Amino acid sequence: MAYSEDHIALAAEYALGTLSAEERVQVETMMSVDKDFAAVVEAWERKLGVLNQMVGLVEPRPEVWEKIRVAIGLAGTQEAIVHPEAPQPVAAAAVVAEQPAIDRSTLDRSNVIDFSVQAKRWRGVATGMTAIAAMLVALIAVQAYRPELLPAGLRPKAAQQVVQTPAPVAPPAAAQSQYVALLQTDAASPAFILTVDAATKNFTVRKVGAEPQAGKSYELWIVSDKLQRPRSLGVIGSNDFTSRAALAAYDPDVVNQATYAVTVEPEGGSPTGAATGPIVFTGKLIETVPPAR
Repeated sequence: MAYSEDHIALAAEYALGTLSAEERVQVETMMSVDKDFAAVVEAWERKLGVLNQMVGLVEPRPEVWEKIRVAIGLAGTQEAIVHPEAPQPVAAAAVVAEQPAIDRSTLDRSNVIDFSVQAKRWRGVATGMTAIAAMLVALIAVQAYRPELLPAGLRPKAAQQVVQTPAPVAPPAAAQSQYVALLQTDAASPAFILTVDAATKNFTVRKVGAEPQAGKSYELWIVSDKLQRPRSLGVIGSNDFTSRAALAAYDPDVVNQATYAVTVEPEGGSPTGAATGPIVFTGKLIETVPPAR
């Protein structure tokens, strides 16, 4: 249902508490018979109710009440004020006497608007709106500069910022020192390439020019003056690459300075743990990748 500006102003003033007693009774009567109008009043109460959270009760001082009583004539016995009667001009009295009396009860007041009541009502609404605007400005200022003074429900929510941190870049892996030996009978015919990782002491034997021996196996040996006798590093497999970790038991100096030899043994390797066949290929390690510094 659509309501006039007067009805809306009445609802607003009722929520503000600026109506007279008769006007409040009128609004309450309308609310009891018109649920839509009651909803309008409740909407104004919700809009203006937040001011109660910001304004506390203030008790006037006794001297303020005394000044109010004096201003409205309740401080003592007030004598009636008698105004002197002004003499009426004779001509004007005669004119008035000649005019017939007008019965005001018979006048048509259907097109008469009581502007004084509307002006009073809208002045009250305007005053309330001005107070609301001032409260909102103060609320915004407090929220911006001193939010800790406000109740928890009125404090602004803290802004959350998401910061992306770049993943740490792993330092490049340091190059590991490596050694290589060409196992051969002469410079023109390498048979195997031996590669040793200095960090792990793992080695790999790559077959290059060695011819397979029927019913025989190639076996790799480490020979050093720091060892009592040559030590076997295992049989070289028939594949192109053979990897072992047999050098882990030896000191770096022994590994780097030793001579590496290949013998032809019975299939599966020497049965005695010592070289039984002829030495066919030999070589010493040379450093190909310097150690990390």
